[in-house]
Amino acid sequence: MSESPEDLVLESRDGHVVTLTLHLPERLNAMTQAMGEAFQARVVGLAQDPDLRAVVLTGHGRAFSAGGDLGMIGGRADQGAAAPGVARLRIRDQMRSFYKLFLSVRDLPCPTVAAINGHAIGAGFCVALACDLRVVAEDAKVGLNFTRLGLHPGMAATWTVPRIVGPALAAELLYTGRIILGAEAARLGLVNRAVEREKVLSTALELAQEIAGSAPVAVRAVKRALRRSADVSLEDQLSFEATEQAACFETADVREGLTAARERREPRFRGR
Repeated sequence: MSESPEDLVLESRDGHVVTLTLHLPERLNAMTQAMGEAFQARVVGLAQDPDLRAVVLTGHGRAFSAGGDLGMIGGRADQGAAAPGVARLRIRDQMRSFYKLFLSVRDLPCPTVAAINGHAIGAGFCVALACDLRVVAEDAKVGLNFTRLGLHPGMAATWTVPRIVGPALAAELLYTGRIILGAEAARLGLVNRAVEREKVLSTALELAQEIAGSAPVAVRAVKRALRRSADVSLEDQLSFEATEQAACFETADVREGLTAARERREPRFRGR
């Protein structure tokens, strides 16, 4: 199967929710350069959509993603072995550029939900961890196996994992490269929910639609607040919250929310 950009990452829409699907099933959705470029192009387009309220990311077939393309990784190993030290900066820049293609998911202004329908290994799991929320198949194998391949972790693993599960557990997972099942990932707090494999996508979509039912101006502000909270003081965050609340008070949505609460009905937010 040829890697045409329009086929490598599929896009579908249901109202205010878009689903992106990694689509290289015969290679377990291995993360190639071409797939990364197609993925980033999708993200750039979606980031400009003011009506978008949530994005679900999943994989086609029996895997979410088996991780970085082994051919690409092998090529980097050949470069490094052929010119130790000399090729290091070039490889560094190549890998950093590759990471940013897939980590562009973090640039979406709305919440993102990873529907981990099957195995998510190495960089593949890192992309799921870069999403705001995660739903995984109970029997899916997930893990960060970089050190088992002789590699330092990449794709922001050493930044993301400690923030999700704390430094001690992150160290254990990253040092050992251990592969675990989705059910254990849920117990450890790596994902939000573990469900039966056939219910992964529907559960993620239900969660996305629930998010889409909240006021989109407020939700986007919450995403910005959560992203910055780990790196600022309490006083700084209080100022941010007060500023965002002040902006929300100018919207029609806050009036709709208050009216719906008084009338004991579901609000109908319009994003303005």
